Amino acid sequence: MNGAELLVQCLENEGVKIIFGIPGEENLAFLEALRNSKIRLILTRHEQAAGFMAATYGRLTGKPGVCLSTLGPGATNFVTAVSYCLLGGMPVVFITGQKPIKKSKQGRFQILDVVRMMEPLTKFTKQIVNSGTIPATIRDIFRIAVHGKSGPVHIELPEDIAAEKIDSKPFESHSLHYPVANPEAIAQAVELIKQAQYPLILFGAAANRYHICPVARELIKTTGLYFFTTQMGKGVVDEHSPRCLGTAALSDHDYLHCAIDRADVIINVGYDVVEKPPFFMNQGAMKVIHINFAPADIDEVYFPQHEVLGDIGHTLLALKEALSDMDHQDNDFFHRVHTELSTHVFQDQGHDCFPNTPQRIVSDVRKTVADSSIVSLDNGMYKIWFARNFKATHSHSLLLDNALATMGAGLPVAIGAKLVHPEKQVIAVCGDGGFMMNSQELETAVRLDLHLVIIILRDNGYGMIKWKQRGMDFPDFGLDFGNPDFIQYAESYGAKGYRITENGTFTSLLSSCLNAPGVHLIEVPVDYSENEKVFLKELQNKTCLL
Repeated sequence: MNGAELLVQCLENEGVKIIFGIPGEENLAFLEALRNSKIRLILTRHEQAAGFMAATYGRLTGKPGVCLSTLGPGATNFVTAVSYCLLGGMPVVFITGQKPIKKSKQGRFQILDVVRMMEPLTKFTKQIVNSGTIPATIRDIFRIAVHGKSGPVHIELPEDIAAEKIDSKPFESHSLHYPVANPEAIAQAVELIKQAQYPLILFGAAANRYHICPVARELIKTTGLYFFTTQMGKGVVDEHSPRCLGTAALSDHDYLHCAIDRADVIINVGYDVVEKPPFFMNQGAMKVIHINFAPADIDEVYFPQHEVLGDIGHTLLALKEALSDMDHQDNDFFHRVHTELSTHVFQDQGHDCFPNTPQRIVSDVRKTVADSSIVSLDNGMYKIWFARNFKATHSHSLLLDNALATMGAGLPVAIGAKLVHPEKQVIAVCGDGGFMMNSQELETAVRLDLHLVIIILRDNGYGMIKWKQRGMDFPDFGLDFGNPDFIQYAESYGAKGYRITENGTFTSLLSSCLNAPGVHLIEVPVDYSENEKVFLKELQNKTCLL
């Protein structure tokens, strides 16, 4: 066989089912090997979108997603998606092509040092210079991608190495098991929790894994501890739980922070400082316990006093057993915070006006979609509202990015989620700015005959930056734009388009789209004046004397 065929065999051996991407002429031997394999090629319209789809595959399955590009501009188009995976902790294997390295007739045409470009953005990067090294390299990078904090890895396959004849076979694949935490570290954590009067649990992104979530649920059930989440930790435990104090969508001054400020011990499970801080530590009486696969990264607002390092699931199981005799008597203060959240956050649907307020849109989506659904968010002002007001029922039911926080990911992530879970309702919620950054993937969704609903929140501008601009007393400048006719735009790709023009029609239309096959796009005008009313007035003037 040749090097490309050996590489594809190695990918099959690792359980790869799908590869996302856009091949170039340097990938043609690899493309031919794929044609004769069991791996499905999902052709996208932009390499960045392919990377987002592969990242979603890795996020939802725990196994590395795989994506493909050519050299030069194809590889540079991967950079945002690679960064998204690095900060977000999503395992992905990025494969790029290259001109022949042993003999070239094209000079430096399209040639970039892609391996060097990828070095600061990946857990591992390598150019394949000998086809005989392919089996060991593939086995190694698949292990690296998922070990510790998951993330991206990269290999470059030159055209002549792909064509090189080789007699070899894949290395045997096996799973990895994380080391368990030191019993003494667990015992010290137990003692801190038992001594605390107001202990709180925080679930972060690294806790949002399928083998951890069941143990986390049992921990809450057994101990009766109150908990909250970071944005990327939503769904670790069902947020309808009476012990849930919501999501730290803001870093300070929300109703949740009344509980955080009162807490004397916070158990941070799976938190990583790449996420926007859920709260600011100070040198006061609060103690923070860091539970994760790896040590904490210390900065000015995060400096835990105790760390329990090792397999998170094992640590939570040990805590559950050691704390099983905890008094389940309700904490009166945290109970009152829960009541305030129910009144001011989860029951506040906004005004019956048109355009709709963001909290009304969140409420309408939540009551219309099934609990088993997946909602994919792009990045914009609405992400804060969804993170804060949308109750996630299970792991990865609300897919958002609070690490790189890049625009343009919402639709590709939804496509990736639908390919992993074709049986589930999948909805993408995008601002008009973020949607247009990868809107061409509508064609991909239609070509794949997917059943998707895309909700576009239209305000004809970069709404979050405008909010920040006003909050800093700058004049309104430079952030407004025009939009296409989204209904005609959707229909030009073969999708169906709808526009909300009056109050009270959104939920029925959304329900209808969720129950009809095909790709549906709904344009929903949004009124972001609620940003100032809630975040700059209501929350700043609230009192924690509950």
